[in-house]
Amino acid sequence: MLTKKEQRLRRARQTRIRIATQGVARLTVNRTNLHIYASLISDDGSKVLATASTAEAGVRKDLGGSGKGATVAAAQQIGKLIAEKAKAAGVEKVAFDRSGFAYHGRVKALAEAAREAGLQF
Repeated sequence: MLTKKEQRLRRARQTRIRIATQGVARLTVNRTNLHIYASLISDDGSKVLATASTAEAGVRKDLGGSGKGATVAAAQQIGKLIAEKAKAAGVEKVAFDRSGFAYHGRVKALAEAAREAGLQF
């Protein structure tokens, strides 16, 4: 029997195979009970171009202390931040990799905020 994490990674595998054929940078999302993380990975998968998370000191200060990283508002802030960093790195078009998480709640909020901030996917 597969563990919960193995099930999620199994769901993510097919998406990652499809994204690899597109030849665009990949915006990955990881969600934990306390934080949400976003990484921009180059089209060949060799390097990380930008990262943003609620665990960063600057973001935590904006959220008002610790323990507030697991909210939809925090996810929206991370979506905007990763979009700004992506533009600074010269990336406009990305493929959204939700890492097997449901497109709902915090994951959806991050994606929509990134779209509004100018990323195309």
